[in-house]
Amino acid sequence: MKRGKKYLEKEKLIDKSVLYDTKEAVELVTKTSVAKFDETVEAHIRLGVDSRHADQQVRGAVVLPHGTGKTVRVLVFAKGDKADEAEKAGADFVGAEDMVSKIQGENWFDFDIIVATPDMMGLVGRLGRVLGPKGLMPNPKAGTVTMDVAKAVAEIKAGKIEYRLDKTNIIHVPVGKVSFGAEKLSDNFQTLMSAVIKAKPAATKGQYIKSVVLSTTMGPGIKVNQAKISE
Repeated sequence: MKRGKKYLEKEKLIDKSVLYDTKEAVELVTKTSVAKFDETVEAHIRLGVDSRHADQQVRGAVVLPHGTGKTVRVLVFAKGDKADEAEKAGADFVGAEDMVSKIQGENWFDFDIIVATPDMMGLVGRLGRVLGPKGLMPNPKAGTVTMDVAKAVAEIKAGKIEYRLDKTNIIHVPVGKVSFGAEKLSDNFQTLMSAVIKAKPAATKGQYIKSVVLSTTMGPGIKVNQAKISE
């Protein structure tokens, strides 16, 4: 893959043979941004599990102490009092059948996350074919199927993120923006890693955290010493 001049310059700052301590890795990632915009800092965590087995799934959600730096648009499926609670909590869109029609009829996806009350899941299920592939289906494990819609919306707006394994047993999640600086990024990263470690399935055999890489959206990857994270 051909890399640009800026990327190659930043890559020189990284020693590919080194596993960096968290503090060093986070400080380095703030220096390897190559774009003119405020890049997102991402964590890529490879786990020693097999996502094909139900008892080795790793999925959950965690509120990052300093948020993600991104404005998240929340759609809530609820009725009556719960719909009112969602609106007061700051949900961007609230509805029921009308929202299903809008998504199906207009191919409307101007939202980032869906929260639904349990009684609405039969309705939301009709959208499974379009929401599933986009990773937008609400899920109890992620706290997005709940009667406490106000709390769910408030947490999402405050910086709650969902983490889940992909088919290659890697978790890809944002931990903030370059502009946050090393201290805030480190807090967010440590909070994420604590949640992932706590979510270790009982069926896991051998090494749980295989590798951890930090990078900016457009920048090179920095290997983090996973042994020290899991201590």
